[in-house]
Amino acid sequence: MNLTNIGTVRDILSRHGFNFSKGLGQNFIINPDICPKIAEYGNAKEGYGVLEIGTGIGVLTKELAMRADRVAAVEIDSRLLPILDETLADFDNVKIYNEDVMKADLHGIIEREFSGLRCAVCANLPYYITSPVIMLLLESRLPIDSITVMVQKEAAQRLCAKVGTRDCGAITVGVNYYGTVRQLFGVSRGSFMPAPNVDSAVIRIDLNKEHQLSAEQEKFFFRVVKAGFSQRRKTMANSVASLMGADKQTVYSVLTEMGLPEAARIEQLTMEQLISFSMKLMEHNG
Repeated sequence: MNLTNIGTVRDILSRHGFNFSKGLGQNFIINPDICPKIAEYGNAKEGYGVLEIGTGIGVLTKELAMRADRVAAVEIDSRLLPILDETLADFDNVKIYNEDVMKADLHGIIEREFSGLRCAVCANLPYYITSPVIMLLLESRLPIDSITVMVQKEAAQRLCAKVGTRDCGAITVGVNYYGTVRQLFGVSRGSFMPAPNVDSAVIRIDLNKEHQLSAEQEKFFFRVVKAGFSQRRKTMANSVASLMGADKQTVYSVLTEMGLPEAARIEQLTMEQLISFSMKLMEHNG
């Protein structure tokens, strides 16, 4: 069954009475070159279990199942379950979880499905939930080697930006704190049905960084990052003071101690400077 053939897709959806949900950001891949590449780049291979987030009609799921030992897919839309029963009928190494990924027990799923296997994540993420899902995967400290996801082109540029540059955002810092990120390839809007209004790109995050921060320090660090980037037009002193209740003079003291100007903005700091700033501020706060 060719799941990237428009006629085939329309036939399947029609037979099951399926209509696309704008609220769930559903855009199904119809470019036959995309999913095999995501699977190849995404560690779908022998010795691996792959966690997929959002299945659509199973185009990527099928490619993952052909390569990896096991696939566990989390899909929120129950209307897709009978379609997946049909499109994935040839595969006995796939388990679908009809759940919201933001509420699912991902640790439990990985433990049950991938015992003895290494784990990777692959997904074609709806644009509206890209950052929350990526941060959930990172902050949950799941036993995964890599996250390979298709996201909106603009989101890919932010995710792959260098920390300390104008394009950097809170999500950039989060990704670079936990791993190394790179953009793999672009995907035109015409590769989807229905076609979105923007182009996409596939990125891969390799979770290969060890940090010495304690859980408490890490929590404080991300509070600083989120406060700073939520008011990125303001100086760090203003944004951190207003959103974290920190004393502005204390913030000035920390910046001066680090050799940074009092008018420094968060997007100007490198990862090392952000961590150092957070730890010094935490010390001052006692």
